[in-house]
Amino acid sequence: MRKTGIEKGVEITTLADVPSEGTGLGSSGSVTVGLLNTFYLYQVQSQPAAILARQACQIEIDILKRPIGKQDQYSAAFGNLNLIKFNPDDTVILQHLSIDEEIKRELENNLMLIYTGITRRSSDILSEQKKNTKDKIRVLNGIREMVEEGKEYLIEEELDDFGKLLHQGWERKKKLAQGIDNPRIEEIYQAARKAGALAGKISGAGGDGFLLLYCPCQQQNRIRKTLKNLRELPFRFEEEGTKAIFNVREG
Repeated sequence: MRKTGIEKGVEITTLADVPSEGTGLGSSGSVTVGLLNTFYLYQVQSQPAAILARQACQIEIDILKRPIGKQDQYSAAFGNLNLIKFNPDDTVILQHLSIDEEIKRELENNLMLIYTGITRRSSDILSEQKKNTKDKIRVLNGIREMVEEGKEYLIEEELDDFGKLLHQGWERKKKLAQGIDNPRIEEIYQAARKAGALAGKISGAGGDGFLLLYCPCQQQNRIRKTLKNLRELPFRFEEEGTKAIFNVREG
């Protein structure tokens, strides 16, 4: 409210299809971006997505001192599939990926989100990960180098190869800090792979939350039967990013 210049009280209601924080789905970044957008629109001061994302990062990282990155805020602000480059001088370059809509839908249909049933404090894992940065530079560089490879797979419509990158990224990510992986996650993940999933990873910082699986559609019912005690969260790719779906002031 201070950031957007609102000085009087307002009533805010939030609704979500995911559990409370700690799921790894970027909910705090989405809420912050959404609130900024709402407060600006409330004052009839529309702002571009880049400003909303930057200010959300300032609130979460600079003011609240959360040990997080900027990817959630920019993803929430812009939506769609993008390659995002975060530069050392704090500038951000966002490149929209031009992917055929049919291929995008196929990728979407080949992904499954499975709730492990447990949430965690991501700040604990991320703080240790940040502390380990100097010792894990080679691992981090390896993860970064996968970005261009993944981009090419999407553009060339090699979806299974793109999906398998999730597994490689997950194996590398587990080396960054303790607590990213645990026996329960590993048990669920291996059961899913045995049932037909080609790859997967825990979303967000790790340590539980949601498991993202890449699995061709014809194998997904086997996974649902295997993981029948766990909740699947249906989802679609967001095309537009943050937006007002109803605005009384405009009506």
